[in-house]
Amino acid sequence: MIVMKFGGTSVGSAQRIREVARIVTDTARDQEVVVVTSAMSKVTDLLVAAAAHAASRSTSEMSQVLSELRAMHTQAAEDLGAPLEPINERLDQLEHILASVSALGETTPRAIDLIISHGERLSIHLLSAAIAAAGPLAEPVEANELIVTTAHYGDARPLLNETRQRTLRRLGPVMQSGAVPVVTGFIGATPEGFITTLGRGGSDYTATILGHALDAEAVWIWTDVDGVMTADPRIVPDARTIDALTFTEAAELSYFGAKVLHPLTIVPAALKGIPVFIKNTFNPTATGTKVSADDRPQVMQTISSMKNLALITVQGRGMIGVPGVAAKVFTAIAAERINVLFISQASSEYNISLVVHRADAASAVRVLRRAFATELADQDIEDVVSEDGVAIVAVVGEGMRGRPGVAGTTFAALGDAEVNILAIAQGSSERNISLVVDESDVALAVQAIHAQFYPANKVNQT
Repeated sequence: MIVMKFGGTSVGSAQRIREVARIVTDTARDQEVVVVTSAMSKVTDLLVAAAAHAASRSTSEMSQVLSELRAMHTQAAEDLGAPLEPINERLDQLEHILASVSALGETTPRAIDLIISHGERLSIHLLSAAIAAAGPLAEPVEANELIVTTAHYGDARPLLNETRQRTLRRLGPVMQSGAVPVVTGFIGATPEGFITTLGRGGSDYTATILGHALDAEAVWIWTDVDGVMTADPRIVPDARTIDALTFTEAAELSYFGAKVLHPLTIVPAALKGIPVFIKNTFNPTATGTKVSADDRPQVMQTISSMKNLALITVQGRGMIGVPGVAAKVFTAIAAERINVLFISQASSEYNISLVVHRADAASAVRVLRRAFATELADQDIEDVVSEDGVAIVAVVGEGMRGRPGVAGTTFAALGDAEVNILAIAQGSSERNISLVVDESDVALAVQAIHAQFYPANKVNQT
């Protein structure tokens, strides 16, 4: 049994949906298939805008977005010969929810999740109809019937045991009847039944959660690129597709900004050793990238980067030799639910640096100054400062472990390119070297490192 996930660009039009249906039909001839679909491209952004317009009581703008959503899905349904009734019912429900938000003049994270869940809850009807027209029976299924999550709206986490029970109970009869379940990506529900979302890009996560629950043979993530590449091809035009990655490498890459996978996608698959294949719906014959437990000790597999970050530094002579300072830093940050992307501490213990999303920088500085108010007043800590406009560049590869000279090669490449390094971190696993640089230097840094490890017309050493 294969779980196949299709992203927004893969289902962005009626024609694209037909091509996806053809891929599903071809696979379903030989094995059981469960399909996970994203919303049509740009729909989630439109839903976010509709929620904002509703909260601000901008009724004309809200109505304009609703009209655009209705026209988009109605046209696609007519082109595909899909029934209009479930589309119209779902859009009518969305309109009522937005009207309620507008009447209140405010929204909540729970309401936003409910609103933006409608993109996938519309697309399942379009794709189900296209698959049925191509041959096999298909049944649309909303993932809030399957995936049980925490109540962290906007970034919920699955409860895997409960999810497995519900998934087997709901999807088992569908598959036994010979039908292809077409499941909404991105969404789940709390044990009480309130709809949640798994974070942007969460349809990948949905696919591996269901793969875990169903003991799938594999999960296929269908997207708009041939697989994971050695670098972002928009930055490095001669970047190459990687044929295989380990689970650890893929997790590192997605965490540090690679757009091909949601950061948590790999976790459910890795727990059961289920391989994940990254494939291209626009080029379905391409081999793609296989992510599995197989060890392929490439020195450097790929380079990833993240922008829109801030470097927060806590510094002062009074930190030297004082136990518990780091614990106090991270306790304060965690209490504010701020995600820390990078940590570095000088051996002198004079400062601790951490990188957060730029949007969280002001909150991070505020909570840290509050946590260290006494130390600041006593001048044991000199200041808590934020430096905006920074980025992380991460060099990832299983073959970096125990291999001398990798860090030196990386730093030499950056030195030759005259890129200043603001902070450095390397985990004890040695699979990742992370560097903080000025955001304006990201492209130059990535190009320099890539050229060092993947020189033109040469094969990388292993």
